[in-house]
Amino acid sequence: MDRTKTAPVKVSGGLRTLAEQQEAARNRALFEANPSSWETKLENFPKYVRRQNLTRFLALYELFKRVLPVKGSVVECGVNHGFGLMTWAKLSAIMEPVNLTRRIYGFDTFEGFPGVGAEDRSAASSHVRVGDLAADVHDELEQLVEIYDSTRFLGHVAKVNMVRGDATRTIPEFIEANPHLVVSLLYLDFDLYAPTKVALEHFLPRMPAGAVLAFDELDNPLWPGETLAMLESHAQRRLKLERLEFDPYIAFAVLQ
Repeated sequence: MDRTKTAPVKVSGGLRTLAEQQEAARNRALFEANPSSWETKLENFPKYVRRQNLTRFLALYELFKRVLPVKGSVVECGVNHGFGLMTWAKLSAIMEPVNLTRRIYGFDTFEGFPGVGAEDRSAASSHVRVGDLAADVHDELEQLVEIYDSTRFLGHVAKVNMVRGDATRTIPEFIEANPHLVVSLLYLDFDLYAPTKVALEHFLPRMPAGAVLAFDELDNPLWPGETLAMLESHAQRRLKLERLEFDPYIAFAVLQ
């Protein structure tokens, strides 16, 4: 049997078992039935979040630790609902409270995919459409950042910045407007070929030795475009791609 010819899976969570699909609803029922205050329940969040969500948080923590001694800002390409953006921000506030020059930049349309190219098509991803993975949370995130700034050390110095729009246009514009930029961590989660390639072309030259280049969907049949963008951008450069022992998705390289 040719297992490469599989039926299309959902864009998000398509590989989950039936039990995994039901897990969130079962947890939600217990969360809502608990008579404790909302704050108490949130303070005990490991009770209710899925194991995979904790895995993602720990993976981002491990990546952030690697760039603590490296000069430069964190650039996240693909904000979605803001899990990563606020994780980087809060890790920075916890682990390096006086590092006022480390900014957290997040690029996203907040309206889903602006386009899907031929490089993003495969037998497993033919159903991916413009507008997929939309998360209209830009305004909410701005308010959460304001709250975040109100309680952190040096909160009067801006830490988190979101750049809204099609990254194939906003990234070149951003670089032109911010010629000082140095990048210590580039986290690529656009999923698609065109914005990933643009991000690599513009941010990679600004990454010093020791900086971390991370991919969220590398070697993933659902998202071939990210791998193709990486291969083209590094045709003359061999990356030592690593993974974390406990996380199946993220690939990263420490630049030499």
